Amino acid sequence: MKKPYMFLLPGMIFGFLLSRAGFSDYDLFMDMFLFANLKLVWTMSTAIGVAMISMYLIRRFRPRSLTGEPVRIKTKPLHRGTLAGGVIFGMGWGISGACPGTVLAQLGEGKIPAVFTFSGIAAGIYLFALVYPKLKKLGIPPA
Repeated sequence: MKKPYMFLLPGMIFGFLLSRAGFSDYDLFMDMFLFANLKLVWTMSTAIGVAMISMYLIRRFRPRSLTGEPVRIKTKPLHRGTLAGGVIFGMGWGISGACPGTVLAQLGEGKIPAVFTFSGIAAGIYLFALVYPKLKKLGIPPA
């Protein structure tokens, strides 16, 4: 990746907006999973809709990046690991009250439990790196 620091400011703005909207609040996640407050569900649904329209437009009009290169969308095939990974991700999200994006906002707010969530994310990444070569040998394309 070229110049990763270019994403620092947009990431900070994104984290600030997550925090201001209340999406780093554990109670909001609990309410979402209990269907007591659908604010987060509707926000995610809107984001998915915008992404779907954007992907369609990119495929339809084939724009170029700021450097002049064509924008390419790579699709990843579904496989056996997709379901297992989704279940593990969802369980972690439900237990911790945070997804990878919001845990950074929670850390920025000084919420101590986010340290454990972040540690779990780091451990999961490490374990995946250990298991990845074995998955490749089994013919499961994990990435």
